[in-house]
Amino acid sequence: MDSSLITLILIFFVLSVIQLLYYVVSKTQPNIDYTDVGMRIKTWWGMLIIFCMATLLNPVVSLLSLMVLTFFTLKEYFSMIKTRKADRRLFLWAYLTIPVQFYWIYIEWYGMFIVFIPIYVFLVLPLPRLINKGTVGFMRSVSSTQWGLMLMVFGLSHLAYFQFATPQYGAGLVLFLVVLTQLNDVVHTVASLYFGKRRIVPTSNPNLTWEGFACAFLVTTGCSYLIYPYLTPLSPTFGILSGMLISLSGFFGSLTVSVLKRDLLIGDDGRFDALKKSYLSRVDSLTYTSPIFFHFIRYFYDFM
Repeated sequence: MDSSLITLILIFFVLSVIQLLYYVVSKTQPNIDYTDVGMRIKTWWGMLIIFCMATLLNPVVSLLSLMVLTFFTLKEYFSMIKTRKADRRLFLWAYLTIPVQFYWIYIEWYGMFIVFIPIYVFLVLPLPRLINKGTVGFMRSVSSTQWGLMLMVFGLSHLAYFQFATPQYGAGLVLFLVVLTQLNDVVHTVASLYFGKRRIVPTSNPNLTWEGFACAFLVTTGCSYLIYPYLTPLSPTFGILSGMLISLSGFFGSLTVSVLKRDLLIGDDGRFDALKKSYLSRVDSLTYTSPIFFHFIRYFYDFM
């Protein structure tokens, strides 16, 4: 507990410095849009509060907090879908999977946790859309709902499982994951703003450039090497590999969610701009980094 408390205090200090720097830079350079950076910093503070409560109080607090986060994220995802009246029951069933998925975490039933949404929910989800609702829009409704469940519920729920899979190291591993994921996003954004020239996918996210990707990859990997001894029980090799893996998967997560938003909100630019400040935009990378990092650690280490 003493080492965890010291780590949390250090993270609080670093976040305070970053918050101050962001405030100064955004005021002195008003011509540059730092909105995305500000959102990421707010996410860091929110995550720090959640993990402080989980570390110092009880892991169940973290479980409930993350369950609420997945609910609001899924809600914002559904708000982007052009729905019919027939889809309401489908969405209700989707929301009901959230407490069930987190219940598997609470009782530490890993087998059911890992197959509940990808298999059982996938097979049962079409039923409320089939019964007396016709066939118009069936494929789009069911497939888009399953996509939302896989990313916003199944992916993010891995964050909550760390502390139940390994109570000794869980809080540190989650802090390690969240810090590196958000750092990767911020560095990518800032580097792209200052000297990014070659856009990776201009049609889906014009803010992602190859220069930003390279900077984010190097900074995230380097930071991983510096902080892994304090937050994780990983070896030096896996400390470096973890940073590389988080950077790559975070990039693909952010890109995938950007493409989803572009596809679902074609012709609704006002709504697209509004969603830049949503929960979904703040945790897009975590939908990929959380399950990938979780299974990476579980495969190579016995303590998971």
